[in-house]
Amino acid sequence: MGRQTPLFAVHQSAGARIVDFGGWDMPVHYGSQIDEHLAVRGDAGMFDVSHMTVVDVTGTDSRAFLRQLLANDVDKLVEPGKALYSCMLNDKGGVVDDLIAYFLGDERYRLVVNAGTREKDLNWINGRAAGHDVDIIDRDDLAMIAVQGPTARDQAATVLASADRPAALALGVFSSRDFGEFFVARTGYTGEDGWEIVCPAQQAASVWERLAAAGIRACGLGARDTLRLEAGMSLYGNDMDETTSPLESGLAWTVALDPKDREFVGRPALEQQKAAGIDRKLVGLLLQDRGVLREQQTVVADGLPDGHVTSGTFSPTLKRSIALARVPTGLGESCRVDIRGRLLEARVVKPPFVRHGKVLISL
Repeated sequence: MGRQTPLFAVHQSAGARIVDFGGWDMPVHYGSQIDEHLAVRGDAGMFDVSHMTVVDVTGTDSRAFLRQLLANDVDKLVEPGKALYSCMLNDKGGVVDDLIAYFLGDERYRLVVNAGTREKDLNWINGRAAGHDVDIIDRDDLAMIAVQGPTARDQAATVLASADRPAALALGVFSSRDFGEFFVARTGYTGEDGWEIVCPAQQAASVWERLAAAGIRACGLGARDTLRLEAGMSLYGNDMDETTSPLESGLAWTVALDPKDREFVGRPALEQQKAAGIDRKLVGLLLQDRGVLREQQTVVADGLPDGHVTSGTFSPTLKRSIALARVPTGLGESCRVDIRGRLLEARVVKPPFVRHGKVLISL
């Protein structure tokens, strides 16, 4: 038995199929993964993401510390509540983890990092904090529920006090704010609008039930994965890891090389790689034949080294198989993928495939 979130009993009583996910017992679906996926694309769904690691960073050196720890620059966050997406890198430029950093106010930040890398990340952050006047606080007293979909914010606003609802609905993208005991962020991992709601762990079941009563469908991690892949969002451990840099993982936009005097972990390696040029890149694939793209399948193109699928699935929205794949930079507009010994044709496309309910590639 793995670790359990404060909502585990709720998932069990709802008949969810429970699977191991990074050492946590989590719901993969409540009956139909495809129906859950389509509910988020067309209406509203909610996910238990309490397995994610919430880390508060406080102290007089908090900003300077995070400017050194992260490849993106928290100096961009000048207004309390604003957030940015970034990677933590090792000295070779590989991705230790990807995360969201929130600026809460003077000398206060919040990081949300991945569940499967929890211990590694906490050790990494604490190890790098040595010599800085910062406190690193693992907020295991909190739970987090993601509500996602075109109607999600309007429906989820019912869990807030009436006086708080207008301000919460006015939150901008990648912004956050405290509303009583709730920390509400307009962020997510599905390619749809929505909130991630952080609350005290002991209140999680009540909040979940109130969201359900508002008409928001319970969804498992299966739908969350197909949604994020349609949205072209990377999964740590699949699409990037400690052996790959942001530059070859479609995440160059998350690296702030200006100002040039900001020293952050991994910068010299990234600068060297950028100067030399990368020899592999992350692309989207749309399968032209019948079949399903899955991770670790070999990608073949004449005259080039082989690549491989990093994430693949059947897209409920497109009704086609899609993937992210790490391939040689010289790959053109087509390739073949080895699926059970058959080389099937695939078209190279630029992710995302779907966002905000809209198909963004030609079929």
